[in-house]
Amino acid sequence: MKNRDRETHLMTGGDAIVESLKAQQVDTVFALPGIQIYGLMDSLARNSDAIRTVGARHEQASAYMAYGYARSTGKPGVCAVVPGPGILNASAALLTAQGCNTPVLALTGDVESGYKDRGRGQLHELPRQLDMLKSLGKWAEHIEQPCDAPWLVARAFQEMQSGRPGVTALQGGWDYFTKSAHVAPVDPLPLQPKPPVDSDAIERAARLLKAAKAPMIFVGGGALNAAAEVRELAETTGAPVVSFRSGRGVMPDDHPLGFNVASGARVWPQTDVAIVIGSRFELLDIGWNYRPQGLQLIRIDIDATEVRRLAVDVNIIADAADGALALAQAVAAKGAPARRDGQLADVKASAAAAVGQIQPQISYLQVIRDVLPRDGIFVDEVSQVGFTATFGLPVYHPRTFISSGHQGTLGYGFPTALGVKVANPHKAVISIAGDGGFMFAAQELATAVQYGINLVTVVFNNQAFGNVWRDQQERFDGRVIGSELVNPDFVKFAESFGVQGHSVKTPKEFRLVLEKAFAADKPVLIEVVIPRGGDASPWTFLRPTFPEV
Repeated sequence: MKNRDRETHLMTGGDAIVESLKAQQVDTVFALPGIQIYGLMDSLARNSDAIRTVGARHEQASAYMAYGYARSTGKPGVCAVVPGPGILNASAALLTAQGCNTPVLALTGDVESGYKDRGRGQLHELPRQLDMLKSLGKWAEHIEQPCDAPWLVARAFQEMQSGRPGVTALQGGWDYFTKSAHVAPVDPLPLQPKPPVDSDAIERAARLLKAAKAPMIFVGGGALNAAAEVRELAETTGAPVVSFRSGRGVMPDDHPLGFNVASGARVWPQTDVAIVIGSRFELLDIGWNYRPQGLQLIRIDIDATEVRRLAVDVNIIADAADGALALAQAVAAKGAPARRDGQLADVKASAAAAVGQIQPQISYLQVIRDVLPRDGIFVDEVSQVGFTATFGLPVYHPRTFISSGHQGTLGYGFPTALGVKVANPHKAVISIAGDGGFMFAAQELATAVQYGINLVTVVFNNQAFGNVWRDQQERFDGRVIGSELVNPDFVKFAESFGVQGHSVKTPKEFRLVLEKAFAADKPVLIEVVIPRGGDASPWTFLRPTFPEV
């Protein structure tokens, strides 16, 4: 890229950041204004023709919207909030984004420069705030002067998109954002080079696969941009592709080799070679907590630090697409394992039949899948329906199943879905939540109306934190505490914000209302009434037990 004109221009610290965001082709910022960042907000107001600013009623929602924007597109999301309690409110969302390897930039303020590190108790002062931001994500810095902003913004985008994506943050003093100085622009920095594929490691992996009788592939969020290459590897090896949460859709669930955790668990005990692509492989030690005898592991991951976290037989440090393609080509040249298509088809069918017993969740998910377009986006939540969706909702494209990953952040879903819809205004987007999780950010219905975010939100109301209630009933002799909920009338609640509201009690009613909701071109909330304790437990499929073989 050619360097732009290096002539300096007099601008405020807020302008220096906004001009740098424009250079990075940012088109949306999710923000909640406050006195420490007035200069930044004013610059966004003056540049509203280039950058849309979407407000919120809580800092956490601003950051979750940025996460949803980034997760559903692969492009960086940006949020801006005040320091201290503001950035702490946003921190749960930033932690979620970091855990899900999603590029999000958080912008925040700090105390005035003259009070920094003096502990004088200026408004929103948070001791060692920068250390906190560094601990949450990949990289964070303090901007001292407006002239520093273009370089630091460029560094923030380079860091959050290079290698394993993640969260970056920039803070400036209260006075920084309105201070004027001469500033020179900085071009976007190139991403750090991807590691070259190790041909020797590929050769060793291909040898293992040639001798394999029952290989399996596992994909996580690191494989979201490698769908074509993963499919080629799967079809070359005949290995089923299992995804848990973040990797859903990398291999379409209606492909013969597209497996979920329910069907994958049924062939896991016989697996002799596992290929793990862009995943922490949580299933091995936590979800399934079972390792077949003699199992050999091949890992493809761009993050070299993962080598220390899981002992494997062959490590391929590479971009997921590059590594998967190189391995597919090597297997094709060396010889592929014997096919077992018939066996795998039988496994998928038997698993689907068993999953169908998780009611009423599966019946409602079937309605969603029937009505939601193939490329529509489903945003889950920590709820009985959300847990069931990880194996009970077929997914066909990457980035169309959004979750909070291993963070399991209760209440993340609705505000995240607002950001997803902002980023994908012409796609159908559905947010599902339990009554407990929805109320974490229910006030953001106002945001949906104010900014015309035409999201369809489904609240499954069982008047409980359902998982906690079940655990207290089954594991603690029914001593229920804090898990039974009293809720508003959700229809009237939605209508009070100007949102169209509906309440249904059966999948048949739900289908009729959901079809109309997607056609309404306005925010819609649908309450699904379920008796407390009326949800079947999905945990048989999420934490299965394995017989000794």
